[in-house]
Amino acid sequence: MQPSKDIDRLIEIMAALRTPVTGCPWDVEQTFETIVPYTLEEAYEVADAIARGDLQDLREELGDLLLQVVFHSRMAEEAGEFSFGDVVEAITKKMIRRHPHVFGDAEARAAGSAKGMWDRIKAEEKAEKRSARLARGLDPEDHGKGYLDGVPVALPALTRALKLQEKAARVGFDWKEAKPILEKIEEEIRELREAMEQGKAAAVADEFGDVLFALVNFGRHLSIDAETALRGTNEKFRTRLHYVEQALEKRGSSLEDATLEEMEELWQEAKDSK
Repeated sequence: MQPSKDIDRLIEIMAALRTPVTGCPWDVEQTFETIVPYTLEEAYEVADAIARGDLQDLREELGDLLLQVVFHSRMAEEAGEFSFGDVVEAITKKMIRRHPHVFGDAEARAAGSAKGMWDRIKAEEKAEKRSARLARGLDPEDHGKGYLDGVPVALPALTRALKLQEKAARVGFDWKEAKPILEKIEEEIRELREAMEQGKAAAVADEFGDVLFALVNFGRHLSIDAETALRGTNEKFRTRLHYVEQALEKRGSSLEDATLEEMEELWQEAKDSK
């Protein structure tokens, strides 16, 4: 089998990998649940390639992410549910429907705000999904009926906090400006200190989460995405510790052998060198 730019070849490869006896034992034994961590990891690696500005790596990572879509689709096809083609049809149908100002008639293209139409169409789709679940004998209640239940649980926690806050803001449940949120953060920190003094581990974890949630909200009002900001800080931390590591190696030492004072001195050097 030869590589190809045709998506059909990738679908054929996955079918071969999933074929019992002749396929790959690891691929054959996978399920939707066992593949989820890999799907999330590939999405993060796409984001990482973009953050690094490495377009060659991005090409590879997008391929890995596409493989995840094909993998899930193949397992669904084996179960008699849907195929990769059905996935493509579903997303093309959705994009055409959500962009009447692009793909619709002249009247639709001239109509109001694209954002307003997008929200209205998404609301209609949500209602249709609920009806479809009922038609299949499923309980729509277990899928979530609240206003915020459409925000995926599987998102990274910081991103999900942002999405929840953005959606709440659409109905006016939001701070009008950033400054009062600083006071809220200080309040949450006071409550965290109190929980620590009481020595209640569950309360400490709960209050710590409240602090993080308030910080995400503060960042949102400053047009700062918390997930992106933290990614930047993570990289800054990695770069500085690598500086410390290299400096210690030049001294014939290592991270394991150095004292905290030595590492702190070099850490400050790393900060000053940027």
